[in-house]
Amino acid sequence: MTSTYKDSATASLKDEEEFTDILEERRRTTDFGYALRTFNPQPYKGAPTLSTSDLNKAVLESQYLCYIIKEIAMETGSSVEKVKEDASRILKEMSHNLQLGFIRLMGYTLNKVFKRLYRSIYVNMEGLNMLQQAIQESPVILIPNHRSYVDFLIISYILFTYDIPVPVIAAGIRLADVAIIGGLLRRSGAFYIRRAIGSDKLYWAVLLEYVQTIVRTGYAPLEFYVEGFRSRTLKSLVPKLGMMDMVLEPYFKGEVFDITLVPISISYDRVLEESLLALELLGVPRPKESITGLFKASGVLQEDYGCMHVNFGRPLSARQLCEGKINWSEYNLIPRNLPQRPTAETQDCVNWLAHLIVRTQEEGSLISPWSLMACLLLQTPFTTLTEEGLQWHQLTEKTLWLRKLVLDFGARLNWPAHIPDSEVMSSTVALHHSIVHHKEDRIYLVQDEDPARQDPLSPEEGVMRMAVVVLMLVSYRNQALHVFVRPGILATAIHITKNTRKDELFSFFCFLQDVFSNEFIFIPGRAVQDFEEACSLLQKCGAVHISQQEVIVLETGLEVLSFLQKLLQPFLDSYQLMFRYLCEKEDHVFTEEQFLPDVRNLATKLILSGDLRTFEVLSSDTQKNVLSALRRLEAVTKLRASQQKEYKVNKAAVSRTGDILSGKVPLESLHTTPDARLQCQVE
Repeated sequence: MTSTYKDSATASLKDEEEFTDILEERRRTTDFGYALRTFNPQPYKGAPTLSTSDLNKAVLESQYLCYIIKEIAMETGSSVEKVKEDASRILKEMSHNLQLGFIRLMGYTLNKVFKRLYRSIYVNMEGLNMLQQAIQESPVILIPNHRSYVDFLIISYILFTYDIPVPVIAAGIRLADVAIIGGLLRRSGAFYIRRAIGSDKLYWAVLLEYVQTIVRTGYAPLEFYVEGFRSRTLKSLVPKLGMMDMVLEPYFKGEVFDITLVPISISYDRVLEESLLALELLGVPRPKESITGLFKASGVLQEDYGCMHVNFGRPLSARQLCEGKINWSEYNLIPRNLPQRPTAETQDCVNWLAHLIVRTQEEGSLISPWSLMACLLLQTPFTTLTEEGLQWHQLTEKTLWLRKLVLDFGARLNWPAHIPDSEVMSSTVALHHSIVHHKEDRIYLVQDEDPARQDPLSPEEGVMRMAVVVLMLVSYRNQALHVFVRPGILATAIHITKNTRKDELFSFFCFLQDVFSNEFIFIPGRAVQDFEEACSLLQKCGAVHISQQEVIVLETGLEVLSFLQKLLQPFLDSYQLMFRYLCEKEDHVFTEEQFLPDVRNLATKLILSGDLRTFEVLSSDTQKNVLSALRRLEAVTKLRASQQKEYKVNKAAVSRTGDILSGKVPLESLHTTPDARLQCQVE
């Protein structure tokens, strides 16, 4: 019998699900036996039998690509044969070469590795069974979140285990250049895409036709990351729309009856790359992937990374989701084989759908006890965590309080039922020994010191070294942020405006959503629902009383509101510091290359002086999100003619935005564009 894991914390949820540990049976069988067993998947019933060479031939001979090749030949003065040769080279660089023998080799290797790295890999079998059925009925697109390189491997491993067709997977071209590994992944289903395609018309055409041929034919499930990149902060990224638009276009054009989208939520107790991610955020270049690097990283096999949960979401029908959102007549006016720009209506639909997928991934993820602890540790003064230590009983009592709040907010929680709470929390802290250590009933942040170093660290070096540990802690807090962000924004609006009027709070709520729309995922057009959800959750936990006109803070809710407001305070502090930098610098024009280190230097000085308490402002992701927010608010404009990502700053607009965020001036003073936040009306 395969054991099942049932999360006690999900007992209060309507959609309680069972997770099966797929490693348990693997531990009882040989790796060779697993890899060489019969693999008999049931593919899409309408799919023709195609080899990889047949697939590539169909792409090169397609009417669409032939049209583009002739067009490029006329534009450039090249011969059709020359352009077709270029297209063939692009396709060779790009295409996968899926082979069952290599799938078995990968299965053998991953079986060994996963049994060493993880205690358990839990999979929700109901979702997997629904996927198995969906694959037989329509072309399927698998859309996992992306937090680790392991994401790239785990889905194929699970599908191979359960006799489900393994996917072809969109991957970055960097992996193709890794000796041996690049070829092995290509033969296991990876197809490689250049990061910087720019205006390369031929490359776009080959990629589009390749992806859409896979979708149209139902050749195999197609897997890609809607966030585009691996999240270095472990929170969801704003979705990229290019691949989503590509995979949906065959449905929009009526080439397939329906397309099934499957959101997949992958949750880790501990992420393999936790320290590398923090270093990347601090500007340390990512190490180049290589076989040497792989062997150097073999030390990770000696570490314990806890458990992984893979939650296959309910399959979503593109036909049902897009009903009433697309004007089909637009697609009937142009032959299917000709290129066609998506209409504004189609782009809005794709954008909405992409955000919906990411929100569904968030809702399907499981929050670990460590994520709750990280939320609390980051609200503790750093001098306490580094010098005095936080008392263990304070952390455990507060964690249990936060567990109840998380359940009130309807989140999935990975808290084993059969283990005493004290043991769950102790083992959780032990698992994350790279970040904290438990000594004499107190918790301390790990202060990484190089024993081989002779000369003492400079103060600035000390800040950066501490920042690595803090940003690792931040990343685990981020895994729980989606649960708190909507009530947290309302709590922040209450704290800043000192207002109880529902309409005033709603306006400020929309403003904060707009400012932080690169930090958190908000589905377009759902501001009213988000506000109502925030009100409902705060009322449910006894923090506020909601009347028709007012949001009244209750005495019993002060602790909850304080926790939520402090949870978002690092973002407010980080944004305010960067606003200050832009207002105080002499020039009105700056480059992104100049902005990032200058902000980091300013923040380091303020941290050393004690005037700044957040290390998140040192993160390059936060810094880039601020630039995106200011561009959206028209306080910063990008100079189009610039080759160096130059920006022009409107200091008055930046200053007003900062004053509004601090509550110094009312929201009405900010000049805004006619976007969604102006259409927000309390209903």
